[in-house]
Amino acid sequence: MRSTRLRGAGLVLVAVVLSGCAGMMAKEEPSLYSRLGGRDPIGLVVDDFVANLSADPRVSARFKALPPEQVFRLKSYLADQICEASGGPCSYVGRDMKSAHQGMKITEAEWNATVEGLVKALDKHKVPAKENSELLGLLGPMKKDIVGQ
Repeated sequence: MRSTRLRGAGLVLVAVVLSGCAGMMAKEEPSLYSRLGGRDPIGLVVDDFVANLSADPRVSARFKALPPEQVFRLKSYLADQICEASGGPCSYVGRDMKSAHQGMKITEAEWNATVEGLVKALDKHKVPAKENSELLGLLGPMKKDIVGQ
């Protein structure tokens, strides 16, 4: 009887140790940056995002007049901003959102058009709903520093 209890206690101990080891070995979910595919796929989404904005009559005037070097810089800043916000190795070195949009008087409707343009680009590149939602959740708080400035 005593050996049966010891064997039972031993099995419980082994189960506890193994479950602890399994928990320690469980992989963390990859960063959003990794799940988005890295900097190059983010750059492709940004290219389509800016193209969507340039084609959208609700906001196109703000983008069509930009010289090519400013469009290139805008795309680079946007990709770096998304890369950094999603846990990637990039560093956004542009101005903060409030000063970057100061005096532009961006409206709620323009903000909505911009979000729609990003979602359209994410959908085109088949970004899954979870990652789409996470990214929008990271960028959404910037609205207070962009709209109405």
